[in-house]
Amino acid sequence: MMSYEQQKRILDIIVALMLSIIFLPIWFIVPLLIYFDSGRPVLFKHRRVGKGGKDFSLYKFRSMVQDADDILHRQNKALLEKFKSSDWKLEDDPRITRLGKVIRSLTIDEFPQLFNVLRGEMSMVGPRAYVRKELEEQAKRYPETQQYTDAILSVKPGITGPWQTSGRNEIPFAQRAKMDAEYATQASLLKDIQILYRTPRAMISKW
Repeated sequence: MMSYEQQKRILDIIVALMLSIIFLPIWFIVPLLIYFDSGRPVLFKHRRVGKGGKDFSLYKFRSMVQDADDILHRQNKALLEKFKSSDWKLEDDPRITRLGKVIRSLTIDEFPQLFNVLRGEMSMVGPRAYVRKELEEQAKRYPETQQYTDAILSVKPGITGPWQTSGRNEIPFAQRAKMDAEYATQASLLKDIQILYRTPRAMISKW
């Protein structure tokens, strides 16, 4: 009998391939729109922490201006402080392009993560793919979350997960970390399917 990890991997591959085929036009249209809106590159690559604490490159359609990370961390200290004080997110991020606002609202920017799933770096369902510095600094700000880190990093991060289908960015970091850790320690194929089922409704609720 197959283990949960084997079943989950099969589910990941099937769902990722199905979505890639169903939304095939997106792979052609969105890169062209990004190119004509704000130039190259059309993909954004960002280092995240994966299973076992191993770094990997997470892919997204670029929804921000070029050199957005440099603008945040080196050129605009006031924006960086606001970013950190708001649990590493900005409600009205000035770096987001006109087209970026649209593809983010439709969650289209996250489609290239399907490649991460097929490569085995991510799962369709799992904890958030955290930035290493975010985990470190948030652990200092919320010491009670340090107990969750090992559990979060014991499984692959996911495109969707428990907190993404329960309020998304409105949920504070401490609660998100707890939800991610609980998922990691209680994961099952049935729960994964339930989260996948709830994901479209969570996406629509953003519109």
